[in-house]
Amino acid sequence: MYKAVTRGISVTVMPRFVPEESSPEEGRYFFAYTVEIINTGLERVQLRSRHWRIVDGNGQVREVEGPGVVGKQPVLGPGESFSYTSGCPLTTPDGTMQGTYAMVTAAGESFDAEIPAFSLDSPHVKRVVH
Repeated sequence: MYKAVTRGISVTVMPRFVPEESSPEEGRYFFAYTVEIINTGLERVQLRSRHWRIVDGNGQVREVEGPGVVGKQPVLGPGESFSYTSGCPLTTPDGTMQGTYAMVTAAGESFDAEIPAFSLDSPHVKRVVH
């Protein structure tokens, strides 16, 4: 589990490898991740958009941006939470993801809530122990 807190917005991510959606012999590795966003602050906020930085095992970087998450732009009052699950295909057996959610307060102030960096690891990664 990976966690970051920005201005009272707690973002927790739990990634996992999905073998039934993967085909290592064809260079396809699929990962799912579940995100829980909790408003531990005192003001109502809305998630407007997301920005992801995805790095595969070869160091190739892909940026993904778009409105909301899973087709929604949730509004969270103090103490409220929102969870969703999404996925990420890679051509390597490992990688990392991190990013930000663009949030706006009820007063119209915008800020970026950090999505913690997390690793995507499959059992197909060759590890070397020194």
